[in-house]
This record gives sequence, structure tokens and C-alpha cells, in this order.
Amino acid sequence: MEFFMGLMKVEVLITLFAAFAAFATVITIAAPFFENDKLSGRIKVVATERDRLKAAQRASLEANRVNLRDTKKAGAYEQIVEALNLRKVFEAEPSRELLRKAGFRTERHLMTFLALRVIVPIVFGVITFVYCSTLFASRVPPNMRVSAGLIGMVVGFYTPIIAVKNMVSKRQASIKKAWSDALDLLLICVEAGMALEPAMQRVAKEIGSQSVPLAEEMALTVAELSYLPERRKALENLAKRTGLETVKSVVTSLIQSERYGTPLGSALRVLAQENRNDRMADAEKRAASLPPKLTVPMILFFLPVIFVVILGPSIILVLHSK
Repeated sequence: MEFFMGLMKVEVLITLFAAFAAFATVITIAAPFFENDKLSGRIKVVATERDRLKAAQRASLEANRVNLRDTKKAGAYEQIVEALNLRKVFEAEPSRELLRKAGFRTERHLMTFLALRVIVPIVFGVITFVYCSTLFASRVPPNMRVSAGLIGMVVGFYTPIIAVKNMVSKRQASIKKAWSDALDLLLICVEAGMALEPAMQRVAKEIGSQSVPLAEEMALTVAELSYLPERRKALENLAKRTGLETVKSVVTSLIQSERYGTPLGSALRVLAQENRNDRMADAEKRAASLPPKLTVPMILFFLPVIFVVILGPSIILVLHSK
């Protein structure tokens, strides 16, 4: 009891408050020297995560290269290309760009395509000549058989190009169909605080169920962003591989954002809205073109059926009355 009474004295209370104030002053001055740099810690975490993603993408890309690599040193197609110097004859670089748009990226695919541009015309020409010489030998004169063989060679020459361009068209249609959704997902990831590489990687995983070509291209872009010295080159390769104007516009915005430090989310929001508007305009255009396209089928198929249904009972009554 005497202890508490002693603490309540004015002199003791002043001493305690002074000691507490001195302690608080020391803590306030010394606290900044003992605090950790949170910003540096976050930067280190981001750098570590980025290095981990780069390592994973390099490993994935290397695995794909090993799987797609041709184990043969020189196959039949490679020997034909080297013997006839088809790289120079058919301009290998435009053919390589066309094959990349179709999803064929290895050197083996280029060799096969160049060799087929020589093999297929010969096969088509021989088959056409033999067909005319055996089944229509009595009806087709020899000069017409040779002409038919030449026509077959011309058709065979353009067949590989047409087939690859058809693959390119299907691939571009699949990418264009899913591109709007991919932009929306990319915008959500970027606004959530993700960097460009993990955002594109996440979009590639999610968009695979809708468009496999687009998921493949975005995954390849993430891998190129990891190992290419210039990030701009990786984004430009995405535009070249797809060959779509909508993708090129997004790539241009991404490059400008990387170069000038502009907000990526704002640019993606504007591009996503423009892409949705273009998609709606394209749907309206297709809907407006349906009536002219349906005119001829209606005349050929619907109107005769309507006339039969309307006039059929009358014709039956007339025939029975006679």
C-alpha cells in the first residue's frame, strides 16, 4: 500500500513521464535504422519470380526443340533441296514465313515443303498422262495427252501452296475468333498487377480450350520474351507469325508501352474495346449479307415446295373430278 502511495507522488510521476518520453524519443529516432527496406524486398521477390519463369520457359522451349528436331542428318527431302538448290529457286525466306503462319516452324518443315513443290508436279503430271493414255487412249490424241500432263503439273505445282494457305486461313480464323477474349483476360491480369510475361502465360493456359493456335503462339511469345535480347523482337515475331492486323495493333501498343513507359492497362482497355466493336461490326456485316445469299436457295428449294403444298390439293381434286 505504501508502494502505490509512493508512486502517486508528483515527483515520482514526473520522473516516470520523463523516462517514458526519453524512451519513446530513442525508439522513434532508432526505428528507421532497424526497419527493412520493403520495396527492395518486393523487387527481389519479383526478380526471383521472373528468373524462375524464364528458367521454366527455357526448359519448355528446349524440350519442344528436342521433340521437333529431326534426328536424321540428311533425309531424302534435304538431299533433293540441296541437289537442286531449291532454297534459291523458290526463295526460302517467303516460304519459311508462310510455313510459320501455318504453324510449321522447324527447318525440316521447310525442306519438306520445298521438296514437295518439285515432287508433287511430277507426280500429278505422270498420273494425268498415264490416266489419259490408258482409259482414254482411243479418244484422246497423243498431243492432248501431253497437254493434260502439263496441266496436271501446273496444278501440282500450286497444290502445296494452296494447301498451306488453307491451313494459314484456318489458323488465322481460330486466332481471330479468340483474340477478343484473350485481350480481355490479358487486361484483367495486367490490372491485377501481373507483369506482361506471367500475364501472357496465364492467358495462354486459359485460352487453350477456345483456340489452340492462339495459346501456342502466346506461349511461344512468352518463351521468346525470356531468352531474346530485345523484347520488341519477341512481340514483333508474334505479329509476323499470326499475320493479323488486330494482333499487329496490339503488338504496336505493347512495344510503345515498353519503350515509353506508358500505362499498359489503359492501352489494353482501349484495344479490347476497339476489338469488341470490330467483332460486333463484323457480325452485323455477316448478318446483313444473309438475305442476298438466301435468295437463290429460297427460289430453288423453298418456293417449289410451297407451290406443291398450295396447289397440290387443287390438282388432286381436278384429277379426281375427271
